[in-house]
Amino acid sequence: MTNSQKPQKTDDDEFPWDPPDGFQQSTTRGPYTSHNGPFFHKTTDDGFWHGVRVQRRHCNSKGITHGGMLMAFADGLLGTAVYLETKTVALTARMNSDFLSSARPGEWLEGTARVTRATSSVAFCEAELYVGSRSVLRATGVFKLMQRHKEKDAIPS
Repeated sequence: MTNSQKPQKTDDDEFPWDPPDGFQQSTTRGPYTSHNGPFFHKTTDDGFWHGVRVQRRHCNSKGITHGGMLMAFADGLLGTAVYLETKTVALTARMNSDFLSSARPGEWLEGTARVTRATSSVAFCEAELYVGSRSVLRATGVFKLMQRHKEKDAIPS
């Protein structure tokens, strides 16, 4: 997809995807993440961001984004941060989440993450999710670095 092409809502989505300026649709996600999306990404001078327009299918019976959806989204952010920092595929070993607020259908949910420390075998990281300036979730994680999957000169997209 080129920057001038806007992603289109599907029949399953009640709200237009409508990402803010600078976000592009992520097309290299695995099947689980792609099914939960669509997700978008952007890179700024301050780091990277992922985002999603919350749909009713992302919500629990109370009409707010399901905690499992928020955690899966945060896990993807943490994993991206680890890969960008270490150029190594990693597996989630532990993830802790603090639910601070909720996200509702139609809202734009976005987040970012960073590695706080990395050794030759594990990486420690933290992520934040927001709707506007409102904090929705904070997460920390420990990821096992899979050294056999380390990329020598990879440039992540």
